[in-house]
Amino acid sequence: MIVDHLNKLRAWLFEDALPLWLKAGEDAANGGFAETITLDCEGSADNRRGRVNPRMVFVYCEAGRLGWDGPWMDVALRTQAYVERVYGTSDGYIGALATPDGELLDTSFDLYNQAFALLALSSIADVNSEQRGEACAKAAALLDVLKSRFKHPVAGFEEAEPARAPLGANPHMHLFEMCLEWERSENLSTEQKAVWSALADELGELCLKYFICEKTGGLREFFALDWSPMPGDEGRALEPGHHFEWAWLLSRWNKLRGDDRARAAAARLFEIAEVYGVDRERGVAVMGINDDFSMRDPLARLWSQAEWLKGSIAMLESSPESEWPRYRQSMQDALKALELFFEDVPAGLWKDKFLPDDSFVEEAAPASSLYHIISAISELDRFSKTEVGQKVVTFESAK
Repeated sequence: MIVDHLNKLRAWLFEDALPLWLKAGEDAANGGFAETITLDCEGSADNRRGRVNPRMVFVYCEAGRLGWDGPWMDVALRTQAYVERVYGTSDGYIGALATPDGELLDTSFDLYNQAFALLALSSIADVNSEQRGEACAKAAALLDVLKSRFKHPVAGFEEAEPARAPLGANPHMHLFEMCLEWERSENLSTEQKAVWSALADELGELCLKYFICEKTGGLREFFALDWSPMPGDEGRALEPGHHFEWAWLLSRWNKLRGDDRARAAAARLFEIAEVYGVDRERGVAVMGINDDFSMRDPLARLWSQAEWLKGSIAMLESSPESEWPRYRQSMQDALKALELFFEDVPAGLWKDKFLPDDSFVEEAAPASSLYHIISAISELDRFSKTEVGQKVVTFESAK
């Protein structure tokens, strides 16, 4: 039952994962979190990408919002301070790679990293009234950098200065998510949210007009500088996990705006990912398909299963009751797929890559995955308290 899955996942998160990453993943000497924790439960000494620690700010703020009684606020604030101290550049954006002892090795601009820097600031602004004004000001300053130096003339942003192809849907997806996170906060004023709501609308339109193929409804990953699909094989790449993720985000946006185009696009994206992007023999969502929906990359990664779960919840909430059985089954399938990655590893860790031969790659657990995991658990928790969620649970109990 869904409630049983939720209780199991919450217990794993609160009792195992969050304490373990705090104990073994956080670097007491230098600050910040390690890139990975080994299967011996030790933080790695690998260089740290600029996206990982902002994700951990979100993770521990979300833990607080979920009701974890650990020191989530202190962890979030000191991790945010670490991000600003180590990754901040004179150009006003965060850099790409640093050593564990805090030397910034790569100061280059990566739009993807800026999306998570802004997501972290949105979390701080939401949960900490004393830091709210400063977090909003820092976010506004970073957004000004993006708009003044990297704004695309049509919509969205460039990937570099000067502009170079390919442009990517993925960083814009996370910018879209970040904007919706600013907008969901009940602790921010309408004025504080306005700029993020406007950007969310721009990015939603960008997705509907350019990312999604008008003929098939599939969402491409890579684009030329005019937002046309990249020529050749690169322009054919689709990712089922991102289809699930975009379905979730467009459904959130539709709730706020009442845009039927977004609802229809989300349903089609979910359908493509579920029909063509799930390996039914292994029961997992794969990494890649082509624009004709043929298999491209049968590797399955944990994050795609988490996004499958979120997408199925979005479909349940946006569909008539007659369609619930299908999406309820999909949600149950996604839960089973996600939980596969938690088996046979120390409690609080996970496996990341599931190969076509039914084996998992034996490797350290990446910190970046916890952002996907806690987001999925949070969505399931929120859904379980809604009217639709209660009806789904009641239906399960009556079976």
